[in-house]
Amino acid sequence: MVSKDQAIGGIIFLVCMIIAIFYVITLFYPQWMIDLGWAADTSAIQFWLVAVPVFIAFVAIMGIGAWIGWTMATTPPPKPIEEITSEMEEEKPEERPSEEEVPETEEEKKPERRRKT
Repeated sequence: MVSKDQAIGGIIFLVCMIIAIFYVITLFYPQWMIDLGWAADTSAIQFWLVAVPVFIAFVAIMGIGAWIGWTMATTPPPKPIEEITSEMEEEKPEERPSEEEVPETEEEKKPERRRKT
């Protein structure tokens, strides 16, 4: 049985394929719409088939640009790096690590290997 996500994906695929086929046929052979009585002029059909997707793409790109600009305009600037480093130094004064904090050498980190008998 097909999951819900796969069914939705299949429906989206079919709808997109039908629209793409309809678009290509109408763009290159607009006469069929006139034959059915849906339109009167082939050049107007071809114009709108190109104009509508270009308009949608243009508005989408402008919307993304406006969103980026709004985000940049309303986001407070970050602290200067000097201020961050001075805060870190105040929180942790430089101290020499005690012997317990000194990391072990590579040889000390490796566990002993047991020999097979």
